Amino acid sequence: MTTRTADPTLHRRLSAVWAPPKGIWRFLTAVNHRVVGLRFMVTALVFLLLAGAEAVAIRLQLAQPMLGILSPEAYNQAFTMHGSTMMFLFAVPFLEGLAIYLVPLMVGAREMAFPRLNAFGYWVYLIAGVSLYGAYLFGYAPDSGWYNYVPLTGIGFRPGVNIDFWVTMITFLEVSALVAAVEIIVTVLKHRAPGMSLDRMPVFVWAILITSFMIVFAMPALMLTSLMLALDRMAGFHFFNAAAGGDPLLWQHLFWFFGHPDVYIMLLPAVGVVSTVIPVFCRRPLAGYTLVVVSALAIGILSFGVWVHHMYTVGFAFVGLSFFAAASMLITIPSAIQIFAWIATIWNGRLHEIATPMLFSLGFIVLFVLGGITGIMIAAVPFNWQIHDTYFIVAHFHYVLVGGSVFPIFAAIYFWFPKVVGRRLDERLGSWHFWLFFIGFNVAFFPMHIIGFEGMPRRVYTYLPGLGWDGLNFLSTVGALVMAGGMVVFVWNLVASWRGGAPAGPDPWGGNTLEWSTSSPPENYNFLLVPIVRGRNPLWDDPSPWEPSLETRPRWLAELSEAPDLRRDQVVTSAVTAEPEGRAIMPRPSLWPLWLALALTVSFLGAIATLYLVPVGLALAFVALVGWHWPREEKLVGYNEEEVNDEP
Repeated sequence: MTTRTADPTLHRRLSAVWAPPKGIWRFLTAVNHRVVGLRFMVTALVFLLLAGAEAVAIRLQLAQPMLGILSPEAYNQAFTMHGSTMMFLFAVPFLEGLAIYLVPLMVGAREMAFPRLNAFGYWVYLIAGVSLYGAYLFGYAPDSGWYNYVPLTGIGFRPGVNIDFWVTMITFLEVSALVAAVEIIVTVLKHRAPGMSLDRMPVFVWAILITSFMIVFAMPALMLTSLMLALDRMAGFHFFNAAAGGDPLLWQHLFWFFGHPDVYIMLLPAVGVVSTVIPVFCRRPLAGYTLVVVSALAIGILSFGVWVHHMYTVGFAFVGLSFFAAASMLITIPSAIQIFAWIATIWNGRLHEIATPMLFSLGFIVLFVLGGITGIMIAAVPFNWQIHDTYFIVAHFHYVLVGGSVFPIFAAIYFWFPKVVGRRLDERLGSWHFWLFFIGFNVAFFPMHIIGFEGMPRRVYTYLPGLGWDGLNFLSTVGALVMAGGMVVFVWNLVASWRGGAPAGPDPWGGNTLEWSTSSPPENYNFLLVPIVRGRNPLWDDPSPWEPSLETRPRWLAELSEAPDLRRDQVVTSAVTAEPEGRAIMPRPSLWPLWLALALTVSFLGAIATLYLVPVGLALAFVALVGWHWPREEKLVGYNEEEVNDEP
């Protein structure tokens, strides 16, 4: 019902109303959720490739003792930028971009709740990432690790501007994350299709909703602590200066209060991806839907109570450590529930095809279980004391983060690429990508458990010969190069399939959620008729979610579908039961989001040079906000209704 042949007149009307600008203005003013979401994902993938190149350089430096491929300063910058890129510029932005693209399609909406805010978030993300790598290019990259522990990052130990770039751009970057989180929350709670009550939402949407609430509560802690360090360095404050009454441990508490929930901020959307992919390929609904959703809620809550397990060695009382050890072990229970739900779905389903999305989903389950086992180990205080700050920790968090986030991200790319582009990725190249990446990952990171047991500390740029670490480090480097080969195959597959892949059609996998009912790629208006949802798997439970026909639909819903007053509008429904409440008028494309992002850039980046630029940027931001909110007629201008309504 979303194709042009379903109702040509209605299609032309909606196409005119939702059409983007042309030329350069389309690039500068776009606010459509699919355009913005795709920009997030493509930009994040570019940062992933940069982080991968840094990882290869790090492993080459550590392949043998006393190598000089990287100087100590270059090594510090490389591993700091690698960690910062993976944590701040790749995983969370990509998953938010995926959510921005998919959530409106999955819940039956035509747009995100605040389209211009959506575009503003992307421009902030792009500017922050480019600025951080611009500093790297000119030799001013941060060089104290992605965690930037004080007092080593104070002005006394790091007098240059390297750390200033990190604290200002990370603070700026989290504005983008918060903007996306707020948008997703409002879209999910107020713009679902009629009938899509909370207990009918796709698991992916549930995971994104929980993640967005976690971002709202976790990200301000990072913004606060990075702002405090910026004030220490640029304005002479003493939040972390012990000699002036500050407390260096305050940084660790605030940073890890964000840092550990951030692990699950990356994990929960990945869990949602796997919970979407596996049922489609097994041809049965997800086993234990309610338990999976409740376990995701439990993970979101418990993740805020385990941050001190990053700080076991700082000298806390053992009673307090016991509490955090128990919480760290408790969080494995809801994770295990989800794993058993996936296994039950596979066991009781009819696995008709092991395509690349399914391969990466299965690889995720294996690696996440292995990472979870070592997570239980390091949650035990006495064991943690022995391997703290060794390569055992490096191995653990890569199994959790790469296995738990990157593998599902690849599954998502292979699964939804046909919907975004209209073409399928090559399955043979996809298999090569998976096996090279899976084997290379285990060869690279499993030996690090043993190296850590043997005492090799993390964050060192070289080591002495004769310590017994040479062979395993060389093996890890070989594994990293194999992973790099897998990434070359992936990039080739992506580029070649984008330009000339096999046509996919609307639903190449036989999906069960609403996005597969649209054309590939979807029209600018997403849905010709607003769907009416009657089950958790709308395309399996009800092959015709647009029935009754246009003539017998409720009057208000028919008017919304027809865009009678030539405005961009979409349905507003109640938060719990998705009962119709009215409609919302969506704003048209605008240059103001870009202006606002550039204005705030003047404040954030300008603060590195002089604090006098902060009020200048804020003044420009005020002008942008006035223009943004200036009352104007949102009705389509230059629209010839008679011409559009004429039969072809």
